[in-house]
Amino acid sequence: MSDRKVDEEEVPEPAPPELLHGAPVSWSAGQKVVHPDRASYLAVVEALKDDGFNVCIDLCAVDYLAQPSRSLPDDVAAERFEVVVNLVSHSRRERLRVRVQVPEDDPVVMSLFAPHPGSEAMEREAFDLFGVRFDGHPDLTRILMPEDWEGHPLRKDYATGRVPVQFKAAPASR
Repeated sequence: MSDRKVDEEEVPEPAPPELLHGAPVSWSAGQKVVHPDRASYLAVVEALKDDGFNVCIDLCAVDYLAQPSRSLPDDVAAERFEVVVNLVSHSRRERLRVRVQVPEDDPVVMSLFAPHPGSEAMEREAFDLFGVRFDGHPDLTRILMPEDWEGHPLRKDYATGRVPVQFKAAPASR
């Protein structure tokens, strides 16, 4: 037996989390997902546009009231609402998703209208149906519901209401 001291096996330090323009990155179904906070959301999207992600193909809101747990990077706090943006780079032949958490008590994010004018109707729809407001939007008015409609019908706590149905030959309710 040798008198040589055996070095303890070195445990590699965990890799630092992946960041893109200062925002945490995760992967979902082989697609890169960027998670900026609300304060950096617009700046991150503008930087991604400079990187070649110059087409906003989709923008929607999600209400996680009934499902508060979901897959997020460790340093991203889950909120009730989330705005999800899908960007495409034709030159890179790549898609990228942006997910920003939006709190229930202040459901506001910056509008993407300046860098992506095509997002105008999608932001109006997210406002109309979920109540998420987009600061800097040129015309944030209802797009699907009547102007006098109260509430936002795709929120999980929105009362759906009932229409009484009178069946044939059934006695009328009193």
